[in-house]
Amino acid sequence: MEQPYKVKKIKGNIRNRLEDESLKQDIQRYKQLLNIGQIITSEIHFKSLFSIIMNQTKKIMGAERSTVFLFDDKAHELWSLVATDMENNKITIPCNQGIAGWVFNKKESLCINDTYNDTRFNFKVDSESGFRTKNILCTPIINRRGECIGVLQTLNSIAGKFTTKDINFLKSIASYVAIALENARLYEDMKRYSEHLKALNDEMQRGKKIQKYFLPSSLPEVKNCDISSYFNSALQLSGDFYDMFELSDNHHAFVIGDVSGKGVGSALFMALVRSLLRIFSRSFDIENDENNPSDPGKNWLPKQALKTVSLINEYIAKEHGEEGMFVTLFFAIIDTETGKVFYINCGHEPGLVIGKNGIKNSLCATGPPLGPVQDAGYEIESIQFEPGDILFGFTDGITEARSETRDFYTRKRLEDLINYGFDGPSQSFLDNIKTNLFEFIGFAPPSDDITMLAVKWK
Repeated sequence: MEQPYKVKKIKGNIRNRLEDESLKQDIQRYKQLLNIGQIITSEIHFKSLFSIIMNQTKKIMGAERSTVFLFDDKAHELWSLVATDMENNKITIPCNQGIAGWVFNKKESLCINDTYNDTRFNFKVDSESGFRTKNILCTPIINRRGECIGVLQTLNSIAGKFTTKDINFLKSIASYVAIALENARLYEDMKRYSEHLKALNDEMQRGKKIQKYFLPSSLPEVKNCDISSYFNSALQLSGDFYDMFELSDNHHAFVIGDVSGKGVGSALFMALVRSLLRIFSRSFDIENDENNPSDPGKNWLPKQALKTVSLINEYIAKEHGEEGMFVTLFFAIIDTETGKVFYINCGHEPGLVIGKNGIKNSLCATGPPLGPVQDAGYEIESIQFEPGDILFGFTDGITEARSETRDFYTRKRLEDLINYGFDGPSQSFLDNIKTNLFEFIGFAPPSDDITMLAVKWK
């Protein structure tokens, strides 16, 4: 029998009101969903994020409890840092058990409105917590690589049961959760990286202090010589080194070197080579040269200097050849009585002998760098100082320094500056070069270590 018009109208009004109410609820949920998205995607602290996710999910889904389970790939478990309204917050379950395990493995959402009649339900959590799960809504949390990183679940709908709409809303929340979790993990990773970087920087600072002990804290006072140096590392640790030390009465070693590469490895190698150089150089007694007792200095200097260099080369080649490290070295011995200088240049920048009117001599390589080749041959050469002469050693950090426009300083620029002529103490000589160099570099970042050593013959 057809219903009277008034009854139809009343039913229609009721239906419209219900639909309006449902629409209002949906609009309210969407507002809450937008709010939860704004909140959890701006939170970077992991623990705070969990609390926000679960409290907001519980509120938006109209449920008694909510939980986020994350996957622990080492333990093959799903774990929860916090579960709302539980004193014992942490829950762990095998990743292949229970509703959460099923959803995690299938990557599918699941709505169960009668949990105790579902064989997939794990009663263990309820029995341990005293909470009764009447119904459950669970959805996977999928990251942007398509991996399931956990599940989001909500329990016991206040309305009595969960609906299809509820599933869609929970999926939307899970999408926000995936983004928020990855942001939080990225933040935690960055935080750990920052802490590691700080610890590493502290170690590098300690290493820099230690390295300073391998360089002369002060240059020796040497008869008839005026000595100055300058050192500036591009990084915290350097592969450049210089030294000046006494070998015997009236004989001093003049050393400047450059280890390949930069950083920790080069700094350690620098310390090794400098130590070997001092040890081997001082292991020969020039006053007791059996081969030439009448004039030990005449033959000792060339022979023992060459032996020192050869021993270092053999040691590096045999013990560190696989590392591919090498060292360029300018090694000179100055007779402070006569001004005679013997030198061996192991593939290093040519040392310069400079007079009042500019460069008088360029002391080029007399053998290859130390390390790459076993049984390498080296020769020793000599020069005679004249009053006012400067022996200038430097590393390629000067000639290869770059300006803000990435131009090289070049050897020509250095030689042109020196050839203007100079008549003054060794420190002023180095200051003049340093000023010109850093005016050229400007605000460009350092490209290499810069080292200079100058000895002026009085």
